Amino acid sequence: MPAPVTLPRLSWGDPGSAHRALLVHGLGSNGPLMWRYGVALAEAGWHADAVDLRGHGMAPRALDYTIAAYAADLAATAPVGGGPWDLVVAHSLGGAAATVAGAADAGWARRLVLIDPAIALTDRDREIVRASQEESFADPSKRAVRDAHPHWHEHDIELKSLSAQQASRWAVEQTSVQNAHWDVTDAAAALTVPTHVIASDPKVYSIFRGKPAESVVAANPRITMSVVAGAGHSPHRDKPEATITQLIAALEG
Repeated sequence: MPAPVTLPRLSWGDPGSAHRALLVHGLGSNGPLMWRYGVALAEAGWHADAVDLRGHGMAPRALDYTIAAYAADLAATAPVGGGPWDLVVAHSLGGAAATVAGAADAGWARRLVLIDPAIALTDRDREIVRASQEESFADPSKRAVRDAHPHWHEHDIELKSLSAQQASRWAVEQTSVQNAHWDVTDAAAALTVPTHVIASDPKVYSIFRGKPAESVVAANPRITMSVVAGAGHSPHRDKPEATITQLIAALEG
């Protein structure tokens, strides 16, 4: 098991709430970009903590950027006061790491919601991810983000620009290099806690829906799935209201 680093966090909601959630971002992003989930959960009575993953945001830098290392950091992250997370909401790379952490220890989290998770990447997915990250690092300005995503909320534009400036380019590149075989379907199949996948629309672009990993995950009766129509890989930025509606429905189901 890789040595964990301590991940910085920021929070939404009443610290005294009995319902505690962990929010985990994707590759090249940061904890603040999970703000939609933080706000929604806080309004529903939860306390939510978002973390910066290693090499991202204000988190410590390291040499190991395998999914196992990201998962080790999450496994070592617990609510203030200890005990399991009542909910983990994790996007893309974060979804892969949370899947590994949840499969290794069923007591880490009582429920997972995975947002278009990077359970397994095809060669085409890897190329799309590489090109997207190169574009983000080439011009991390708010203007560039706004030009690429004019429909995003101003918070997302500001924070996506910030995340590209904060992240270690080397760490992001090494995440691809060090995970030459990107596949955590075995961990997904082994999950024993209720898990809901909120997938993006493959007609736009999904890293999960319509891919080989979907059929593997579908075989696990603990996993359910919904799709955010018209949303790309980051549905909380493309179609935030529909995404939050599906999150709340998953928690009530």
